[in-house]
Amino acid sequence: MLRFEEYLSDFTNTVNLLDFIINLLVATLLSLLVRYFYIRYGKAFSNRERFSDIFVPMALATLLIITVVQASIALSLGLVGALSIVRFRAAIKEPEELTYIFLVIGIGLTCGANKPILAIAAILLILLLIFIIQSLDKSKIIHSRGKILVNLVSKSLSIDDMASIVNSHFDMVELKRYQDDSKGLNATFLVIGASLEAVSALNAEARKKDEDAVIHIMDQTEMVI
Repeated sequence: MLRFEEYLSDFTNTVNLLDFIINLLVATLLSLLVRYFYIRYGKAFSNRERFSDIFVPMALATLLIITVVQASIALSLGLVGALSIVRFRAAIKEPEELTYIFLVIGIGLTCGANKPILAIAAILLILLLIFIIQSLDKSKIIHSRGKILVNLVSKSLSIDDMASIVNSHFDMVELKRYQDDSKGLNATFLVIGASLEAVSALNAEARKKDEDAVIHIMDQTEMVI
């Protein structure tokens, strides 16, 4: 019991409990705001909702680490030693994902340093700048419905064959991913003007040219390009 009281006394002497709670709330709200902004305005090819689920835990974990480092020199040295044997591997596919991860880590760092006002001002300004830049770049923004991702995998079709098949059934086609290896050619197209008839016709033509072709159709109605 005495050891717990000593620990509690040491914690309250080094960390203001009210400030800590306020920083937790600010970090949570800001990371939720970044998550909403990323889902709504992000252009990453990956599943944005699933990827952004890590934003809040990452911000709070960073805040906790910075708070511990500031509160105790001994714990900070132990933390450095523990992190030195940990290898972090993250499948970051696009630069935009890395940008938002840094934003979330920045929230945790700033709030952990007991600067919640700075965190609020910086995040709001950064998100505003991102929104303005995307709004000005109207040539790359299409809000129309009927957008789907068409993924074709084939060992006999060339990229020109795939592009020709997809182009013949949709109003607009944009190549999003291309991979050619020993397993065959794997290409993903974002198409506009999708309909059930067009998808059926695409499937029939692809099967006619390659019976072993694999076709995946994914709905992307909210995707911004």
